[in-house]
Amino acid sequence: MQKVELLAPAGDLERLKIAVIYGADAVYVGGQIFGLRAAAKNFTLESLREGVEFAHSRGAKVYITTNIIPHNEDMEQLPNYLKEIEKIGVDAVIISDPGTFSLVQETVPNMEIHISTQANNTNFRTVNFWHKLGAKRVVMARELSFEEIKEIRDNTPTDLELEAFIHGAMCISYSGRCLLSNYMTGRDANRGECAQPCRWNYHLVEEKRPGEYMPIYEDERGTYFMNAKDLCMIEYIPQIIESGIYSLKIEGRMKTTFYVATVVRAYRMAIDSYYSNPEKWICTTDLLQEIKKASHRDYTTGFYLNKPDEKAHIYGEQSYVRGYSFIGIVKDYDEETQIATVQQRNRFYAGDTIEIIGPQEKVLKITIEKMWDEEDNEIEVAPHPKQIVKFKIEEKVAPYYILRKERDEEESE
Repeated sequence: MQKVELLAPAGDLERLKIAVIYGADAVYVGGQIFGLRAAAKNFTLESLREGVEFAHSRGAKVYITTNIIPHNEDMEQLPNYLKEIEKIGVDAVIISDPGTFSLVQETVPNMEIHISTQANNTNFRTVNFWHKLGAKRVVMARELSFEEIKEIRDNTPTDLELEAFIHGAMCISYSGRCLLSNYMTGRDANRGECAQPCRWNYHLVEEKRPGEYMPIYEDERGTYFMNAKDLCMIEYIPQIIESGIYSLKIEGRMKTTFYVATVVRAYRMAIDSYYSNPEKWICTTDLLQEIKKASHRDYTTGFYLNKPDEKAHIYGEQSYVRGYSFIGIVKDYDEETQIATVQQRNRFYAGDTIEIIGPQEKVLKITIEKMWDEEDNEIEVAPHPKQIVKFKIEEKVAPYYILRKERDEEESE
């Protein structure tokens, strides 16, 4: 049985390394041009080179997004950019535009091409069209069910790979082709600058009564606004694999290091446990609880099981669930003294009970007895961003292990 690919987002070099360490078979990244996440840090050619070397040294692949809907001026830089990323060793480009497709084939004819979900790939004729042109992989539109994906798989060549999003934010526009941001803010979502106005809170104002804001409600006649729940398909690994999806894609190049580590780790465990015993596989309660420890909206299954109804949207003011804080990342560990050197990411104190995760199933739970700063002075609190802190961890940890702490009620609100 060919194992599926777990494909993770990487908004910068640290998140690329985290994704690979925590179990991703491949990562997708954006360069500083041509990607749909302009607000992400993204990769310079230098950092991309380091990221590709890191991934390849661990058997993982790197795909780069070039999937904006380009205007004439966007095309001017593309040929040189493509030549540079080919030299670096990027494994594939992700595109949505036929003009970009043709330019890739003319400029770097040996480059593997993946067709983005932005191309609205909803039927097997579209998929076959791209395959005949030379595409190696097609990313399914988010608006497809398992049944529709299986029909596409049954009617397309076996050497063509299908990829689909299985976790992360859902867009309220068809496969992400949205003009709302452009209209309201002048920021073009289709050129990487989405302001996410679909996540804003809205009220109704009557023309002759300015300043009187009336809330907008859901009723039995339909849904009215746009804040979709997050997609989570970790309970449906067998159905995903049986539908013919080869690459399981996690959304989130704007997400944090903590998010990437938590979500990739959970799906890695789920996929591996499925292959070890497919007939008896279940999604355990522990696995479900683990994936909820990353910041998220309430979860939905999107279009996979049936068309979303009003329950797939969020109508309250608090959209995100944040049960845990990312408090630090391990930089070094001395096995002899059992002292870990940690880079702080959020405030924590001596006496705190924390959890530590790495790229293995076990979660370590410890109480920090004493802490020291970089000069070995004992401290009670680590309040400064990226402060170096030392404390004892009796079980062996390693660089890139993640430290998290359960938030209290006030922090979670």
